Amino acid sequence: MMTQVSPRRIIIDTDPGQDDAVAILLALASPELQVEAIMTVAGNVSLAQTTKNACALLELAGREDVPVFAGAARPLHKAPISAEYVHGETGMGGANLPTPRLREQPMDAATHLIDVLRKEPKGAITLVCLGPLTNLAHALTHAPDIAPKISRIVAMGGAQREGGNITPTAEFNFFVDPHAAKIVMGAGIPVTLLPLDVTHRAIATPARLAPIAALGTPVGDMVVRMLGAEDRFEKLKYGWEGGALHDPLTIGWLLRPDLFSGRDCNVEIEIEAPLCLGQSVVDLWKVTDRLPNALWIDHINSDAFYTLLTERLARLV
Repeated sequence: MMTQVSPRRIIIDTDPGQDDAVAILLALASPELQVEAIMTVAGNVSLAQTTKNACALLELAGREDVPVFAGAARPLHKAPISAEYVHGETGMGGANLPTPRLREQPMDAATHLIDVLRKEPKGAITLVCLGPLTNLAHALTHAPDIAPKISRIVAMGGAQREGGNITPTAEFNFFVDPHAAKIVMGAGIPVTLLPLDVTHRAIATPARLAPIAALGTPVGDMVVRMLGAEDRFEKLKYGWEGGALHDPLTIGWLLRPDLFSGRDCNVEIEIEAPLCLGQSVVDLWKVTDRLPNALWIDHINSDAFYTLLTERLARLV
């Protein structure tokens, strides 16, 4: 007799963003995952806009039961920056979503996370982090006792081989709030990082988007429109056939880790050197005595991932 496996319980911390939106939809379409809450943070666009976007996405997916908690409106110690030049004024260029009726909960994200985790047994919740890590850093700073309650952090962030996408050395999420990233990476929690080194291997080419367009559903149509809007920036910047699908790889790793490979290594975040602010310093070859603190993913079976994405998006009509 087969034993039924319970879904993995996850909380998504996000700054939607087109690729964040696709990650959220992929999670909602996957029965292996139980999305218990969405926390929002300022990043791609302002906190008010990322919160509005999260609510609109839940309405689109028919999942108004998932609560939304607004979090940090600015980084811990530096001036905020955003990325409307990539994602459009709303952060969801191409989505054309109506104004949502769903509203966020009155409690802020960090307080909610602390309250939830303190009630849970060790390792009960997986955190999926798609934006700057400010909310989680606030929670860990105010309540370090919650760290053992987190099963794993799966985050899109960092870069080594690919260099930075916001400065020559830094990836956007870590650059927006490097101090938060440093706190999280030093908290002793198991971390899987999906950096630019792997997301730049998952290009949304026309051939990979065609099956999603062929679904003929509102969700499929919106995903293709959004990725097309975001693609224009990366096509111009990198000369690719399409844009990189960054944030959905976090959910992809949770669903099909066999599609990915990487190595356990030490990752430190630079917070002092101006030219390298937010840089992820990755000890791939163990040339220091620093202990590994992350699984650094650097390879993906991209075609298989896009097949998985298409199959799951087909479940959302």
